[in-house]
Amino acid sequence: MQQQAITALRQSLQTASLPFVEGEPLAAHTTFRIGGPATFWCTPQDRPQLRGTLACCKKQGVRVYLLGNGSNTLFADEGFDGAVVDLRALTGPLTVQPSGNEVLLTAGAGLTLGHLCGEAQQRGLTGLEFACGIPGTVGGAVYMNAGAYGGELKDVLEEVTFLDEELKERSLPVSRLQMGYRTSVFEKNPAWCILSATVRLRHDDAGAVLDRMQEFLRRRKEKQPLEWPSAGSTFKRPQGAFAGRLIEQCGLRGFTVGGAQISEKHCGFVINRGGATCADVVSLTEQVRKIVEQKTGYVLEREIRVVK
Repeated sequence: MQQQAITALRQSLQTASLPFVEGEPLAAHTTFRIGGPATFWCTPQDRPQLRGTLACCKKQGVRVYLLGNGSNTLFADEGFDGAVVDLRALTGPLTVQPSGNEVLLTAGAGLTLGHLCGEAQQRGLTGLEFACGIPGTVGGAVYMNAGAYGGELKDVLEEVTFLDEELKERSLPVSRLQMGYRTSVFEKNPAWCILSATVRLRHDDAGAVLDRMQEFLRRRKEKQPLEWPSAGSTFKRPQGAFAGRLIEQCGLRGFTVGGAQISEKHCGFVINRGGATCADVVSLTEQVRKIVEQKTGYVLEREIRVVK
């Protein structure tokens, strides 16, 4: 950013009494623990502050990156030249509405999936068990149509409320959200900011729901390298195969570049063994893609978002 734009945005945010800091290290806010500083780190506490922050950035022509739990994001080592808007404070309110024999549960975009799954379980509601171990927020889950163990968010999603590029609040039903494998209409419209999501769940015994959640969590702990910083599954699943198995078949278990490594526990994960840089991860994934394509014919696509 040019100094003039930095000064103008700083003054705009200060005048509007909007919370922000400058030079915040992004590595502290992603599960990969990688990334340089953000020119501006904005932390709106409610929807009016969010709208005001986005309005200030738009007026000054400053680019924006909307961040949830940082569980699928890899920031550049140089950081982000613009404003990173942290949405984690936008958690509620959580609302419950009966709908025939089902229940509509609405949560703010900043609420973690784990929290939402816990709320559903305590109310004896089923449908979200597959998501209980996904380390993202509701907004991030909508953005990428998060899924695991045969379930996807689109299976239970009813409606999403968001701010469009003109900062007008809108709502769309799931049928208009273009939900696909790890994608949605929001990926195609990065200026749209998810505010909340409504899921449609069914009644069930709370104990049975808890048992299923605990089984999924047990399987995650057993098979995934949760003890290391990572961004979850590094590559999307290619049609007709599994990324981790292809990588393993190519003899790349434990393959390392700098501080980044293909997990020895699960080859579908790239982990930060300590001191890994964005450049390490990008180099590793590019080499893995090339080797897998040469040896198997499959073209792997990164699932993690690399933000420069």
